Amino acid sequence: MSHPIRVAINGYGRIGRCVLRALYERGLNDQFTIVAINEPADLESMAHLTRFDSTHGAFHAQVDQDGTHLIINGQRIVVSHARTPEGVDWSALELDLLIECSGAYGSRVQLQAFIDAGCPRVLLSHPGNSAQDVDATVVLGINEACLNGHQQLVSNASCTTNAIVPILAQLEQHYGVASCFLTTLHSVMNDQPMIDGYHHTDLRRTRSAMQSMLPVSTGLAAGVERLLPYLKGKVQAKAIRVPILNVSAIDMQLSLRRSITVAEINACFKALAHDRPSIIAYTDQPHASVDFNHNPHSAIVDASQTRVDALGNANVFVWFDNEWGFANRLIDIAQVWAPRFLAASQFS
Repeated sequence: MSHPIRVAINGYGRIGRCVLRALYERGLNDQFTIVAINEPADLESMAHLTRFDSTHGAFHAQVDQDGTHLIINGQRIVVSHARTPEGVDWSALELDLLIECSGAYGSRVQLQAFIDAGCPRVLLSHPGNSAQDVDATVVLGINEACLNGHQQLVSNASCTTNAIVPILAQLEQHYGVASCFLTTLHSVMNDQPMIDGYHHTDLRRTRSAMQSMLPVSTGLAAGVERLLPYLKGKVQAKAIRVPILNVSAIDMQLSLRRSITVAEINACFKALAHDRPSIIAYTDQPHASVDFNHNPHSAIVDASQTRVDALGNANVFVWFDNEWGFANRLIDIAQVWAPRFLAASQFS
């Protein structure tokens, strides 16, 4: 790229902070320069939670603040505290890209407010409300070739969609998927209280996050069908929040179109990990979830948990760091997209 991509982050929570940290940890902060962060929280708290993180540990960079800027290794990042897209003069920042990490905006009308306020393009850390609310929904390893220089609203789908879609695409290609039931075991999120409280319209999410496993709603099946339309009507999903801080898993119950052995299906996954080493990993070791904290892959197939029967039914288990892995995918998608929108802007 001819010059560093000027990036802003809207929403500096779990994913927003992971995106910033991952850029520095991967040595990409010269390629993507974070020039602004919009976050309603106060700057002192933002700096503290950038420096220290209970899940991912201390950030190995110098973190300071001067009352108006977050300062990383001497680089000054403008901080604003607006609660609406139009509350920031994005055009004055001369941005190339806004990474929307608040999760608060899903419709095209809401997202257009960022464009109207001066953001040339937006990369979402969550799905649009529908396929029509964004110009593209992209999962690395599946359809990043669809990115071009003319799109303005692009979604990186969800962490669970990124974890499962490459696996399902591989199974469909090799064996055919007749049906699939997905159960996500997801670590707690900030829409749950630590102790019982009036925290959510979903009554289960009024209960203590750290004392129970809680079934919650999920849009994973719709997310899979959006990326793999040939599986429409064949996928069902449910999700259970489990009382751990990070790392999640998906238990896949599949009906395949032909019988298969454990060795054969695991060899298929091992080949996928070899072909896509930056997004899929493979293990046959006796792991616990904590082993995958701060793991940058979209999914890690646990071959020790693969099961099959003589009827073509298979059970597959995948781990993923729902924070760090997904934050890295946002950066990867930005890397794919940036040369294309820079090239297009030269001829506009």
